[in-house]
Amino acid sequence: MSPPSFDWSVLIRNKDREIERLNAVYRGLLADAGVDLFEGRATVEDAHTVSVLGKRHTARHILIATGGWPNVPEVPGAEHAITSNEAFFLERPPRRVVIVGGGYIAVEFAGIFHGLGAEVTQIYRGPLFLRGFDDDVREALAREMIRRGIDLRFDAKLERIEKREAGLRVTLTTGEVVDADLVEFATGRYPNSAGIGLEAAGVERAPNGAVRVDAYSRSSVPSIHAIGDVTDRLALTPVAIHEGMALARTLFRNEPTSLDYENVPSCVFSQPNIGTVGLTERAARERHGDGAIDVYTTRFRPLKHTLTGVDEKTLMKLVVHRDSDRVLGCHMVGPDAGETMQGLAIALTCGATKAQFDATVGIHPPAAEEFVTMREKVASPGG
Repeated sequence: MSPPSFDWSVLIRNKDREIERLNAVYRGLLADAGVDLFEGRATVEDAHTVSVLGKRHTARHILIATGGWPNVPEVPGAEHAITSNEAFFLERPPRRVVIVGGGYIAVEFAGIFHGLGAEVTQIYRGPLFLRGFDDDVREALAREMIRRGIDLRFDAKLERIEKREAGLRVTLTTGEVVDADLVEFATGRYPNSAGIGLEAAGVERAPNGAVRVDAYSRSSVPSIHAIGDVTDRLALTPVAIHEGMALARTLFRNEPTSLDYENVPSCVFSQPNIGTVGLTERAARERHGDGAIDVYTTRFRPLKHTLTGVDEKTLMKLVVHRDSDRVLGCHMVGPDAGETMQGLAIALTCGATKAQFDATVGIHPPAAEEFVTMREKVASPGG
């Protein structure tokens, strides 16, 4: 049997084919629903009018769902870098990659390029990436990425990018230099709301461009609504879909519906994955006080790796309100974390308690059983 191999051109062709398939599916859904589709750049002219390629269309309601767009820092040589938009349109895979940023897109692409055999350096201006995630989760992922051979540079700021004969040279403010074939900015995204007529229509926006909306996705102009990343509420695709469903019920079924963003689960497709739902330990302590929170954690090598010899560690963590025994947060770093977290999100939405977790029979040998077998509390406050 020949060893496995990888062909970048095959990946790109398969990616293009899948995008074409999905576009056809969505077009079919729109057509079946009787939607008239006008393709072209649209601008809002007033509270009830949208112009597309010079033709005006009027409607009782207007929905802004233009998403977000990658932010590119203003540093010398920024024009030599790419963003996640261009990553899968490269003609060939890079051998040396510098990822600039510390969010979920940054850690995901660090894992992608490293998995494809590239030497990866990730640069982040703060002391630890994934700000807003549980501190134990952030530290666990950093350890695993370093163990895999990814060069993490924290408290590091980009000074300039230079194009050279042998590729690109990245210089940090510390004077350190990293040579690369590719530099990718994953330095956040901003709401994609500029230049579409919102100002003229009187729609209020935040300083970062986000459309200001109320709990029912209505903007400052009652007939204009906005959902998804353009509102900068919670930038997750499933959240945008739910916001759209809630808006449809509000506008067309006379059922005012808003979303509860408290227990929205999310997954970071890093290597290994992160799955999380509910409050971080830090947020729980800030909300309820140190003395009101119990924390349970476990770190272990998955059973399958006792045979493979891989030294990868999985982290699982529960944050519990002491008086009510309600589970406030679940966090995981390890294989299939997203698959595991979906079920736990249902439990948190239903208000499950630690006693109910403990009373649940685990499934052996999947790692997820650890969430119902943790009994030892963490002695001292953590992240």
